[in-house]
Amino acid sequence: MTQLMKDLKKIMITALAALVGGALFSLLHIPVPWLLGPMLVMVICKNVMKWNLTWPSELRDSGMIIVGYTIGLSMTSAALKEMAEQLPSMLLLTILLMLWCSGIAFLVSKVSKIDFQSALLGSIPGGLTQVIMLAEETKGINLAVVTITQVLRLMIIVISMPLLVMLPIFSNVSGDQVSTTTVDSVGMFPNIVFFALVCIVFAIGGNKIHFPTAYLLGPIIGTALLQLTGVAGPHLPAAVVDLAQLMIGSHVGLMLQTDQIVKKGWTFTLAIGSGILLMVGSILLSILLTVLHDVSHATALLSLAPGGMDQMGIIAHEINADLSMVSGYQLFRTFFIFFAIPPLLKVLFKAMERKNHQVSKDTK
Repeated sequence: MTQLMKDLKKIMITALAALVGGALFSLLHIPVPWLLGPMLVMVICKNVMKWNLTWPSELRDSGMIIVGYTIGLSMTSAALKEMAEQLPSMLLLTILLMLWCSGIAFLVSKVSKIDFQSALLGSIPGGLTQVIMLAEETKGINLAVVTITQVLRLMIIVISMPLLVMLPIFSNVSGDQVSTTTVDSVGMFPNIVFFALVCIVFAIGGNKIHFPTAYLLGPIIGTALLQLTGVAGPHLPAAVVDLAQLMIGSHVGLMLQTDQIVKKGWTFTLAIGSGILLMVGSILLSILLTVLHDVSHATALLSLAPGGMDQMGIIAHEINADLSMVSGYQLFRTFFIFFAIPPLLKVLFKAMERKNHQVSKDTK
C-alpha cells in the first residue's frame, strides 16, 4: 500500500470517528454538537484508544473559510459603524483581560516550579499559533507547558461556553440589537460563486503575507467588502455550517497529545485551573460590558470569551446572539495580541532577565 493510500485511510477513519461524535452529540441535544462531538471523540481516540489519526490542515482551513464567510455576512455597514463606536470599550476590556491573565500567570508561577514567562505565554487568550511561535522564539520558555496550557484553555472554553450560554441568565438574547442583512431573499447562485472566489483569494493572500488566522480573517474581510459594494451574500445550508464545525473540531481535538507531557497530573491541574480562572475573568468582564452597552449577557460573554473567534462565532450563530458584535470584539483582541503583545512581552522579558542577572551578581 502506497503512503498516499495509507494517509487517505487514516483521514477516512478520522472523518468517520468525527461523524460518529457529531451525530451522537446531536442525538443527545448537546449544544454545538458538530463542534464538540468531533473534538471530544478525537481526544479519546488519540489519547485513550491510541488510534493513529490524522487531519490535514487543508480541511481545517476549509472549515475556517466557511465560518469566516458566515461571520462576514454579519459585517454590514451598520454593524461596522457600531463596532467603530465601541472601540474604546474594546480596548479597555481587552487590557483588563490581559491584566487578569498576568495575575493568573503570577499565581501559577508562585504555586509551581513554572517560570513566570512560560506561565504568562500559556495564559494569553487566543492567538494559539502566534503564542506558540513566540514561545519558540523566546529564550528559556518551557514550550511544552505553553502548548498544553493553551490547548487545554481552548478546549475548556469551547466545551463550557455552549453550556454556559444555555443557562437562564445567558440564554436571553432579546437585548441584542442584532444587525441583519437582506440575505434571506437572495438565491444561492450566482452570488455564492463570487463570494467563494473572494473568500478563497483573501484567505490565501492573507496567509501569504502572514496575516493572523488568515483563513478566518481573510474571508471575513473579503465578504464584508463585497457586501459593502452592494452584492448580497446568501446564507449557507445548515449542513455546510455543520461540516465546517466538524472540520475545526476535529483539528482542535487532535491538538491535545498527552504522551508529550511530563508530570501529567500536575500540568493538567495547573492548565485546567488557569482555564477556569480565565473563564471567571471573562464572565466578570462580560457583566461590565452589559453595563457599558445594551447587549445581552450571552453576546457579552461570547464577545469576551478567551477562545478562538471561529468557535465563538459558531456558538453565536447557533444561539442567534449578535454575531457582528461577538466577531468585532474577538477580532479586536486577535489584532491586539498579534501586533501589541509580542513587542510588549519581549520588552518585559528582557527587563526581567536583566533584573535576575543583577540579583544573581549581587548574591555572589
